[in-house]
Amino acid sequence: MVKLSVIVPFYNVQTYAPDTLRSLAANARDDFEFVLVDDCSTDGTPEILERAERELPGARLVRHQQNGGLATARNTGLDAARGEYLTFLDGDDWLAPGYYPRLLSAIEDLGVDFVRTDHVQCTVRNRQIFRVPHGRRNTVLDPRAAILPADRSTCVDYAYAWAGIYHRRLADDGLLHFRDGLRTAEDRPWIWRLHRRARTFAVVGLLGVYYRRGVASSLTQIGDVRQLDFIRAFDQVIEETAQDEEAAKLLPKAIRTYLAIISHHLGNIERFEPAVARRLRSLSAAAMKRMPQDLLRDALDSMDYERAARLRRVRRRPVGAEVAV
Repeated sequence: MVKLSVIVPFYNVQTYAPDTLRSLAANARDDFEFVLVDDCSTDGTPEILERAERELPGARLVRHQQNGGLATARNTGLDAARGEYLTFLDGDDWLAPGYYPRLLSAIEDLGVDFVRTDHVQCTVRNRQIFRVPHGRRNTVLDPRAAILPADRSTCVDYAYAWAGIYHRRLADDGLLHFRDGLRTAEDRPWIWRLHRRARTFAVVGLLGVYYRRGVASSLTQIGDVRQLDFIRAFDQVIEETAQDEEAAKLLPKAIRTYLAIISHHLGNIERFEPAVARRLRSLSAAAMKRMPQDLLRDALDSMDYERAARLRRVRRRPVGAEVAV
């Protein structure tokens, strides 16, 4: 029986994949499997993964015939996974030795649907610990209660899928798959759905995931049209939250977060090509017009002057048919 399935998408990461795979080897166990998803890489990544399938204990290689993006690659891995528990890793990140056995012990000891963990962000030689924004550790918690308050960073703002472990029953209930084709912000609707619909979770102070920042091919570093998929991702958050039985309580948080992300991108608009920058402004204006206007006004009134003024300027833009997403 497979106890843990680790789903690892790879796309054109030949420089980093060997480190990732070595760290998986340092976490291997007879009842662990590593589902390696090659998302149609065009560099040397496929050859590296072919060798890993032969040499890494528990490795299974799955190939895409065309590039689908991170969300689709994770879904492919989920569909192939056989473990009682599931987790994720990105193909350019790495793990501390023995991390997964400790993570598995944590969720089994607590008996919850999922566990969230802290992580280390790495930029060149700099390392910084990022904590799950929840103070209570090593105890069974209500996922829904960890969404609020609206005016503070909460667990739904810590959207890294690889910073945790998940029981298979969540996949069986349809809570672990991502929206196919989302090229950025794919974790946002995913984490909101998880916290709205799962029954129990816990936070543990277990460090062992090393998240590599500043990778040139990462979408966080690329100012092209794919970055605008955050609009589709947060539209999904708003749509699904609006259908929740506690929509009146949860929507202010969803809208405030959406506006914060829009403002972030507008504040860094110079990294986008001119046509993409124009589209960002138009899409942002349209998104604000789709929001419940009373909640939008309340959110803008509660924000600092600079962010609120930036959003109000864009909100006044006319919206044409070209903003369809």
